[in-house]
Amino acid sequence: MKLIDEFKTFAMRGNVVDLAVGIIIGGAFGRIVSSFVADVIMPPIGLLLGGVKFTDLQIILKDPVLDASGKVLQQAVSINYGNFIQTVVDFIIIAFAIFMMVKGMNSLKRKEIVAPTEVPVPLPTHEELLLREIRDILKTR
Repeated sequence: MKLIDEFKTFAMRGNVVDLAVGIIIGGAFGRIVSSFVADVIMPPIGLLLGGVKFTDLQIILKDPVLDASGKVLQQAVSINYGNFIQTVVDFIIIAFAIFMMVKGMNSLKRKEIVAPTEVPVPLPTHEELLLREIRDILKTR
């Protein structure tokens, strides 16, 4: 039972839960950005470059092997550099979005730190209290 309690304490710590939420949201965010790049950004770029679809760009190293009826017996061997270009653009957009988010969070933290804090006034020492009493007695004479 001790192992289960220890695991429960570990799993319910704030950092672990925050990390899990971050990974899940990050995965979903990555899919959204991938779709944005593949479906919104790359088609106009491909159109400007003469109707190129980036995911179709490849270098064929070995042609596919076909039988007499045209059925593929062995797939072609190719370097799919179009997928690589697509992935690089996805990464750049995701990295920029995360950079902007972290930059915004850091600016919010700086504003919190800059806020003035009240400095506690130290209590007078015993000697200071005695000196004040002496001062007050001398003033009355």
